[in-house]
Amino acid sequence: MQFISEQRLDDDSVVERAFTLGEIPGILWTSVSASEPAPLILLGHPGGLPMMYPRLVARARHAAAEGFATATIELPGSGDRPRSPAAEQARADLRRAVTAGEPVDDEIVDRLVLPLVDKAVPEWRAALDALLALPEIGGPVGYSGGVISIGVRLAVVEPRISAAVLFAGSFVPRAMFEEARQVTIPLHVLLQWDDEGNDRHMALDLFDAFGSEEKTLHANMGGHTGVPRFAGDEANRFFARHLR
Repeated sequence: MQFISEQRLDDDSVVERAFTLGEIPGILWTSVSASEPAPLILLGHPGGLPMMYPRLVARARHAAAEGFATATIELPGSGDRPRSPAAEQARADLRRAVTAGEPVDDEIVDRLVLPLVDKAVPEWRAALDALLALPEIGGPVGYSGGVISIGVRLAVVEPRISAAVLFAGSFVPRAMFEEARQVTIPLHVLLQWDDEGNDRHMALDLFDAFGSEEKTLHANMGGHTGVPRFAGDEANRFFARHLR
């Protein structure tokens, strides 16, 4: 990990540091007032750090106010990272089906999501290795948001993640349901009831499949980007219970 820039945000309470991990860009946010190593929340997103930055930094500020450090990395094939022709074709096929109002074929979802999970999860684990080596990061670790299949895989294979907030707002390959049954950490799942790009019934089936003894479904009316502020407050309270 190499830090390439550092700045304080406008309210002067959060330090933002951009870094690279090999070819992977990322950002770390920490509270200026932290007096001891902080628990860490990994901020997932659907890809494209420059586009997602306003939402990510808002989540980072919110988390810092609760005493958490946060970090994110760019996904494979997004932002300035090399594109995958196969993923680009799958994404185009998905977009065509959604625009036409047609059912999205499982084969399209598999082509788009499964290779992404296979590539992204080892990168997240490498980033976690580097982040936990920093003196200002003490763990435990949570995962929040992003492509839900990445969160499911991380919850299964990464023992350092103690709790996860998952956003039920992306297509899920059928193969991920078996992995969901292996998830045992506490979960807080957010579902936008009227999300035009999400299969609500599949999201409910996935929630039912999770093997965790503690799992909460927080459903709100509204579309994909209409998650209310109080839902974020509930997510922070969830992390406060499990990361402190």
